[in-house]
Amino acid sequence: MESGFNYDLVCIGSGPAGQRAAVRAAKLGRRVALIERRRAVGGACCDTGTIPSKTFREAVMSFAGRTASSAGGAGGGFGSGTGANGGRPSAAALLSRVAAVVERESSLVERQLNRNDVDLLRGEARFVDPHTLAITSESGTRLVSADKMVIACGTRPTPPPGVAVDGETIITSDEVTQLQRIPKSMVVVGAGVIGIEYASMFAALGTEVTLIDRQRRPLEFLDTEIVDELIHQMRDRNVLFRGEEAVERLDVEPGPPRRAVLHLESGKRIVSDLVLFSVGRIGATEALNLAAAGLAADDRGRLKVDECFATAVPHLFAAGDVIGYPSLAATSSEQGRLAASHALGLPAKPLAKHFPFGIYAIPELSMVGATEQQLTEAKVPYEVGQARYREIARGQILGDDSGFFKMLFHRDDRSLLGVHAIGTGATELIHIGQAVLALGGGLDYFLDAIFNYPTLAECYKVAALDAANKLAF
Repeated sequence: MESGFNYDLVCIGSGPAGQRAAVRAAKLGRRVALIERRRAVGGACCDTGTIPSKTFREAVMSFAGRTASSAGGAGGGFGSGTGANGGRPSAAALLSRVAAVVERESSLVERQLNRNDVDLLRGEARFVDPHTLAITSESGTRLVSADKMVIACGTRPTPPPGVAVDGETIITSDEVTQLQRIPKSMVVVGAGVIGIEYASMFAALGTEVTLIDRQRRPLEFLDTEIVDELIHQMRDRNVLFRGEEAVERLDVEPGPPRRAVLHLESGKRIVSDLVLFSVGRIGATEALNLAAAGLAADDRGRLKVDECFATAVPHLFAAGDVIGYPSLAATSSEQGRLAASHALGLPAKPLAKHFPFGIYAIPELSMVGATEQQLTEAKVPYEVGQARYREIARGQILGDDSGFFKMLFHRDDRSLLGVHAIGTGATELIHIGQAVLALGGGLDYFLDAIFNYPTLAECYKVAALDAANKLAF
């Protein structure tokens, strides 16, 4: 360690990127500190994002599944948490596990840091100079210096324009798991991943959901056919899609009950119990005093990095959501590991080319590799192999007759180009295709492979046979 520095490496933020960077450096024998300003170690991923939202989803799925069983005469319900009308759970019942899971996951992260002798420093960090941070907490302010740093401070929701978040009528994704009641009606502004996920969850609870977005279609980076199926299933749950629309003004009627009134640019007027603003996220860099370090964020608070995750200041690196796309917990974790390796001068392979996307809507969506749109634009000759859950024994067992799965193969060399799925377990199912894609495999592997029966993995065999039949002509 260079004389005068407290640490070899300091990581700002304990989310997936900061956590992995800190542990990587510590395992290499370096002295490492990690700074976290939130109450929960694990960053936004653990505190307000991935972990609580997916726990909430599981609670919704449990309620929705039991309601379906009850309707079919198999008994069930949501126990003591069911609302007075017998069909709607209380917010307390749905959210009861969220706090416990967040605390448990945060404890796991903290124990991992302790096992690896990473110093956990609590407080808000800001640069004093390119090598020094001031960390402010309830106990005061301390200065910490480091030879190298990894900025992994993550993002926060873009605030709604012209109106304050009140946690009751106007919320962002950060406040969803703090709701005191399940609304009867809800407007979601923004049909990105987070907006789609929460819109589908509340729709499964029987909430009347309206989804507003400036784009004509949601999730344009996904396969069109998969998104069409998602829209169809969400409409079946009475989600109203309003594409190519934008909010001009938002008022709140004092009530009781308090209700939001949205005035759209098209002249439409929508009244709702709850409005969730989900119009993107911005880098949580405003408190860092980046100018003191010689850095500047873009207009979305994000930092620009090179292929080694280095910023414009050579000893400062950045990883995770704060650098933008793809902004996934899984990729952020790997970015953190690679950033620490590069910061310490160690060789490291680039981020894997083929990583999966998982959208935890109801139903789940997942993909890896190219979409049909991308292949068509690139003029790549391909063939499609499809399988539907209703044709798969496991799909019948699970009661999912709407799940859909497809693979894309090159027509000439039969190599696998992409895998796309919607339905139960899609985010798990996709990993088989990810492995084959990364290893350069193709159609012949799936034709020869034997999968456990009955499993959803049988979709690979059925889709491969479908593609093989088409390629035979």
